[in-house]
Parts: sequence; structure tokens; C-alpha cells
Amino acid sequence: MTTLNELVFVPLGGIGEIGMNFGLYGYGPPGQREWIAIDCGVSFAGPEFPGIDLVMPDLSFIEARLDRLKAIIITHAHEDHYGAVLTLWPRLKAPVYATPFTAALLQAKREGEPGAPKVPLEIFRAGDRFDIGPFSIEAINVTHSIPEPVALAIRTPAGTVLHTGDWKIDATPALGDPTDETRLRQIGDEGVLALVCDSTNAMREGVSPSEQDVTQSLSQIIREAKGRVAITTFSSNVGRVRSIAKAAAEADRQVLLLGRSMKRVADVAEELGYLEGIAPFVSEQDFGYLPSDKAVIVLTGSQGEPRAALAKLARDEHPTVALSKGDTVIFSSRSIPGNEKAILDIKNALIERGVKVIEDHDQLVHVSGHPRRSELRQMYEWVRPKIAVPAHGEAAHLMAHAGLARELGVPEVVTIRNGKLLRLAPGAATVIDEVPFGRIYKDGHLVGTAEQMGIGERRRLSFAGHVSVLVELDEKLELDIDPEVVAMGLPEKDEEGEEFVDVLMEVAAGAVESIPRGRRKDLELVREAVRRAVRGEAYDVWGKKPAVTVFVTRG
Repeated sequence: MTTLNELVFVPLGGIGEIGMNFGLYGYGPPGQREWIAIDCGVSFAGPEFPGIDLVMPDLSFIEARLDRLKAIIITHAHEDHYGAVLTLWPRLKAPVYATPFTAALLQAKREGEPGAPKVPLEIFRAGDRFDIGPFSIEAINVTHSIPEPVALAIRTPAGTVLHTGDWKIDATPALGDPTDETRLRQIGDEGVLALVCDSTNAMREGVSPSEQDVTQSLSQIIREAKGRVAITTFSSNVGRVRSIAKAAAEADRQVLLLGRSMKRVADVAEELGYLEGIAPFVSEQDFGYLPSDKAVIVLTGSQGEPRAALAKLARDEHPTVALSKGDTVIFSSRSIPGNEKAILDIKNALIERGVKVIEDHDQLVHVSGHPRRSELRQMYEWVRPKIAVPAHGEAAHLMAHAGLARELGVPEVVTIRNGKLLRLAPGAATVIDEVPFGRIYKDGHLVGTAEQMGIGERRRLSFAGHVSVLVELDEKLELDIDPEVVAMGLPEKDEEGEEFVDVLMEVAAGAVESIPRGRRKDLELVREAVRRAVRGEAYDVWGKKPAVTVFVTRG
């Protein structure tokens, strides 16, 4: 009996959410498939993950098949597509394929992270073709808000998949060439089995404005501004930084870069020639000598990050740079869902200090790097796939994309989520299995599951605090001294004005004394009785149950 070779796709991150992109393509008979991974990204932890630095996909499915993982291919150097490479590569140990800009940025990031692994890199460029196991990969130039983004044509004996990565159609990008319509049409003529495509803006009609339009708008704002102009944007948007620098030069202003990641990306961009013709950036030491109407700052912090440069300026805590009344801050970026409150806090702090704030709904200061519906229509017209697989989006984006694909007459439209193993060929596109998937968390130097990182306990502690109780029994099993109570994160006093720790101390003592002395030999029984009593009293007084840890000693 012959077992058929199958072409399958399984996302472990990035479908049903924005961020944390990690997709797997497999070819071969079940149990013997060879695999490639596309992208290896992160999401950023919100307040529901206290203390957590990064959120990454659980890769246990492919970790069980490492002997058949042939490569990791990165479409571009945004954190949600490449940000987990350094952390997760030691688990995968497959060669990483990347464009020169992505590779250089990865190396620069590695130099800033002590102990980060040396990842074996294979460099490719748009237009290159290379073979990995049963897969033949072609990189196709697309436009996005970062240098060197590519879509990938993945050819197999079962058919060709076009994996778009992030893209848009922009005839006048700030950097690089426009999306390669000619090559995409040619691949469409060859025949495309499936299009796995960006859904981020699938709910928005029309076409995303051009980067050139933003350049002109920013140039006008800079020319007309009276004081300093600070522009916060994603550090990876080198085209935007270049446009700002040119606009500043035209207005006879000099540019300061603020923020570690902004400087790191600029260094890489300069090495690769993307900032050629741009005047040197001014140093922080020299910036203070510039008249306010001669200064432009490009800085990190567009997402409200409390330690980023913009937040420090808003709090007037930056050691060398300050903003004054009459200066202007431009948010040349979109807010990532979940960051709205932090961003609003910074805007309010700036406004309180007399700084003018300009954002996207005020003037054209930002454009998305993702396709709206008219651009999606063009992609489908060029490629003409048999199967549409909406990717890179939350549920609403995926459903809007799926509806559009059906309107356009795509024969098969499949909406899947992380962990669904989709067979693309042979036969109709079908979900044939569900594989392990989920999230793991980077917490300082450690990586693990929510349970391993103690995230649940942290949530409880952040909600209701912690009480420690020390009970010391003498040789006769009587309380030698009053229990010692230390409360963290609890109110200081109850409704009657009595110290809360005193209330809890009395309850702890009462719990011990309520146990017959003969039974107090069981220190675990004493510990649990005190724990229950303290937790119950806290709930009666406060309405919340703190975590309670009890230590019992016997003389």
C-alpha cells in the first residue's frame, strides 16, 4: 500500500491574533513529513502578564520532529516575525534564512543580549531561489514599513503556495522597490495552489495611502512648527526615519535619534546604505546647543513603553534632552491593541506641559504597511489561487478576508486558527488534525509556560496581595509570642480604623488556640488552620482573599 505525499500547513502563532507569527509547511507522508518554518515572532505582554517580557509560541509540536525541520525562513525583521529567533533557536537548531537587513539586525540584537546564541544564517535577497528539502523557495519583493520584506513562493511537487508575509501596494515607497506585480502575475500564470495572506486591514475599504503622502505631510508640519519637533515611530521603519531626516534638512533643522533600538536600527541601516545621502545625526551632547526651531527628535516610545525615550521626555526625566511649552510631538505610528491606555497617559502628560500633540486622526502622519481591501483584490487578481487561507489577524480580520475571497470567486476558502493542521493537497483543503499549540513566556533570563513562570500566582498577588504569618509554639505547644504578620499589597486599616495586620494577628492567634493542645503536635494541621482563618478574615473585612503563607515552628 502506497502512502500519499501530502502538503500541509499548520500555524503555531499568528492566526487568530496579531503578532507571534510562526507557520509550518510540511511535505511527505504522515509521520515522515519534512518541515520548514516561516517566521519566528513574539507578542508583547500586557498587564494580564505581570512582569513578563515577551510572549512566544509553544513549539512543542515541531520540537518533537526536529530531525525533519529543515529551515526557518524569516520574511522581514519586525518583532512579531523575527523577535523570538534568539530565544527559541536553541530549541530548534535549524539554519535561519534571512535577508541582509534582517540578518544584520539579528546580529546587532545578539550583541546587545549577553549569552544569546550564535545563529547560523543563510542570506538571501528578493528574486533569489533556493531549495530546502522538498521545497523550492522564491523570495518576491513586496512593500512594507521596513527594509527588505519578502513574500515567499513555496513550490512543492503538490503545488505552489504563496505566503505573503506583511505587504501592501505602494507605488512610491520611501525605501526599496514597489511590490513586484510582474513576478506575482507570472507566478499566478504558473498556477498557485494556495494563497496564505495578510488580513490585518481586511476590514478597511480602499487603498492604504502611500509613504510619499506621509513624507509630504510630515515635511509641512516640520516647516511650520515653531519649537522643537519630536516624532515617535517604530524604530524598524527606516523609510520613515529617512523621510523625516530629509524633511528636517529642507527645513534647516538637525536630527537627534533617541532610544536604544532606534540607534541600533539606524546603525544597521547606515551600514547597508539605506541612509545614504542623509546628514549625520546630531549627538545628545550637542543637541542642547541647538535653537529649538532648528531641532527634530526621532525617538522610541510610540506604544507608551514606560522606559522608552518618549515616556522619559513626557515625565521630564531624560538626562540630556527636554521638551518645552510650544514644542510638538507627532505620533507617526499606530497603537497596537492593548497599549491605548499607556499611550494616552503619555499624551496627557505632554499636553499638561504645553506640548502640542499630533496623531493620525489630526493629520496624515502615518500609514499602515498592510493591504486594505482594494489591495487584496489586486493580489487575488494577480495570483488567482485555488485556495485562500486568511492569516495574520484576529477573528474579525480573518472573517472579513474570507468573505472578500469568496466574493472574488476563490474556489476554496479555509479559515483556520493556531494549531489546526490544514492539508492543502491532495484533494480538497481540509483540516485533518489539531496539534499542540499555545504560548510560552520570556521572564528575565528564563522561558517557560504560564505555570512554570508562576503567572497565575502573580495575577492573584497583583489582585489581592500576600500575607506571611509566623507562628512560634513553645515546648508545651502554647503560643510563645503573638504570631508575626507581614502583609504586602493589603489595605493598612479596616473600616473601623484598626491596623489590618493587627486584626489578622488576632485571628491567627485565635486559630491556634482553638485547636486542642494535644492536636497541635500536627504542625501541618496548625498551619492550615491559621491559613484558612487569616484568609477568611481578610475576605470578611476587605472582600478579597490574599495569598497566605504560614510558617509554624516548635520550641
